[in-house]
Amino acid sequence: MIKNLDNIIQNILFIAILLIIVVYLVFPFYWAVNSSLKTESQLQMSPTTIIPRNTNDNSIDFSFKNYINIFKNDQFIRGMLNSTIVAISTTILSLLSGSFSAFALGKLRFKGKKITLYTILAMTMFPQVTVLSGLYAVINTLNIDAIPSMILSYMIFTLPFTTWVMTSFFRELPKELMQSAQVDGATPFQTFYMILLPLTAPALVTTGLLAFIQAWNEYLFALTFTSIDPAARTIPVAIALFSGEVTRQIPYGEIMAAAVVVTIPIVLLVFVFQKKIVAGLTAGAIKG
Repeated sequence: MIKNLDNIIQNILFIAILLIIVVYLVFPFYWAVNSSLKTESQLQMSPTTIIPRNTNDNSIDFSFKNYINIFKNDQFIRGMLNSTIVAISTTILSLLSGSFSAFALGKLRFKGKKITLYTILAMTMFPQVTVLSGLYAVINTLNIDAIPSMILSYMIFTLPFTTWVMTSFFRELPKELMQSAQVDGATPFQTFYMILLPLTAPALVTTGLLAFIQAWNEYLFALTFTSIDPAARTIPVAIALFSGEVTRQIPYGEIMAAAVVVTIPIVLLVFVFQKKIVAGLTAGAIKG
């Protein structure tokens, strides 16, 4: 009886903690959606409302004006296009370079491999702001355009992470695969892209998605590199620079609507590749 009571209490505590975590994670996004469906007058209502309500009769009243306005905003549309180009380019280049490096570090023997691995890991420890000024000076000296400069700069942070994670996946693959391929006359490159690389698909999806999210959401470098080229602004910078209809007005409703719209691609990617992501996160967790 006492044991059953303990199990019931544990289950209740577990469910309660789970609900708190879900609310903590989901509520900010819900509040963004809620605010994006309100007009300026509804946003100024006091006390604030959990769902959009009419300012006159307090009835439920949704407004899609903010979404209409952002899609009429050339700055927002251009920012979405720029972010798509930058994020996809960064992800592809990081996966290409990272997978080649990871194959060498995980499967090939050469001097200095351990030092190389720890150097790559150390690169992820530098805060962005510490390298920003020097990197900006180099880009100005080389006269690189804003979009290519952002792609190259983002790879400073996405490439070490991709290489380090992919290395652990390549290391876990059986050596017999390479030996069998060599016996059949395959070159190391053929072994890499025809045999080993397809087996690391979960790792490619997981690291690629994380690299995409980092490039999609990055703000500091984008703000700096596009300061003299407004047409190259990515979506985080474009949203931050939204202006209201009157002086000093902050268009909170449009900002929230834009935040919801730019979150949708990430959510869709997670849903599409969720099985690969789970496989990538759990691979190597159990050995036997």
